[in-house]
Amino acid sequence: MALYITEECTYCGACEPECPVSSISAGDDIYIIDPATCTECEGYADAPACVAVCPAECIVQG
Repeated sequence: MALYITEECTYCGACEPECPVSSISAGDDIYIIDPATCTECEGYADAPACVAVCPAECIVQG
């Protein structure tokens, strides 16, 4: 199951460079995660890297 970014996103951009598979991109008002490519960092890290760096704590399980 992929992660997604809620409307509480502050559009800071901290999450985008942390994604090892480039699933995160800038939307109009918030960043978005492509559920078709999000691996939740499985095989790359012990936990999703984007969640760890998000200051707004707005990246959640889908």
